[in-house]
Amino acid sequence: MNLDELVQSIEGVSDEKALEEFARHIEAWKKDDRDVTELETMIERFFGDTWLFSEEDHSKAREFWVAFRDDAIRRIGGMTMNERLYLFGLSERFYGSRSDQEQQIVYSKLLANP
Repeated sequence: MNLDELVQSIEGVSDEKALEEFARHIEAWKKDDRDVTELETMIERFFGDTWLFSEEDHSKAREFWVAFRDDAIRRIGGMTMNERLYLFGLSERFYGSRSDQEQQIVYSKLLANP
């Protein structure tokens, strides 16, 4: 599951406004210069500070997040750059960039070296 699929899966859990906020957090992260460790912290805070309508919805949404976190963030050190770009939905930003500076930001976001 990549980051975009995670958002879709979590949005499918419930119609709550809180899940729209989750998607906004992800989209903001994809556009800024924070790295994956900051993404993890941000989403852990989201689940700690936000309670969905039912305990079942909250548990299911958090379960999707934990699966993604464990597969993508916690294993990022053993991945190629292309795997990282795919899993975090940053291929277009990286390959569409016309500047070395922008590509360096993406490398940093994904804890990679050029």
